Amino acid sequence: MKIAALYDIHGNLPSLNALLEELKEVQPDLILVGGDIVSGPMPRQTLERLCQLGDQVGFIRGNGDREVVMAYDGQPLSPNMSEKGREKTRWVAEQLTRSQRDFLAQLPDKITLHVKGLGDVLFCHATPRSDEEIFTPITSQERLSSIFKGIEHPIVVCGHTHIQFKLQVGDVCILNAGSVGMPYADRPGAYWLLLSPEGYEFRRTMYDVESAAQEIKDSGDPQAQDFAEQNVLTIPTAIEAMEVLESMAKHQGSHE
Repeated sequence: MKIAALYDIHGNLPSLNALLEELKEVQPDLILVGGDIVSGPMPRQTLERLCQLGDQVGFIRGNGDREVVMAYDGQPLSPNMSEKGREKTRWVAEQLTRSQRDFLAQLPDKITLHVKGLGDVLFCHATPRSDEEIFTPITSQERLSSIFKGIEHPIVVCGHTHIQFKLQVGDVCILNAGSVGMPYADRPGAYWLLLSPEGYEFRRTMYDVESAAQEIKDSGDPQAQDFAEQNVLTIPTAIEAMEVLESMAKHQGSHE
């Protein structure tokens, strides 16, 4: 089985469309969407595009998808979320249809798929035990050992932090697929992961970021300007992001 793992699309439809075009050549047996599908400038259209592919696509839920469902239902959002994050989550929820809300609500938080040559691969959004727990390439081995304690899968694929990387924790190989729609990397693009009997490969799909930025600015998203300029035309580097993410991880730990 050949699996294309697409994580953290964040409603960036132009990026997704470019990647799906490339997948026509790659011809995976399954496209596995790893959560945080809709939290961005084109939420309804992004979910519609993926659902058009039918059985070609499998889904797991991200924290962003869970929070959008909560906002749709009028539930209070996490007190740790920024006001900007709350505004965005509520706006995204308003764009979705009832059936899209129901679709997101029923998604599993993790899934195991067998890849010949690699074994049973566990796909989760952030970590096997949480859809929002943060770790990065510079997280301590002690903390990593705690996060992945008891995991018997040889490979765990995750996302959430938007950085492509590989870590080894004991016998477990951890692969972060990166982000299709909001990557933290040296160059803009749609970042994803390909798994097959030949092994795994970190991939990047280039797309017309100028055209995409204009499409995003025309989307009606009240935060579209920031998204286009800070997540499409230019993007944070992995090193810049890791410092912020590790600080957020410490904050998370203090609330556990």
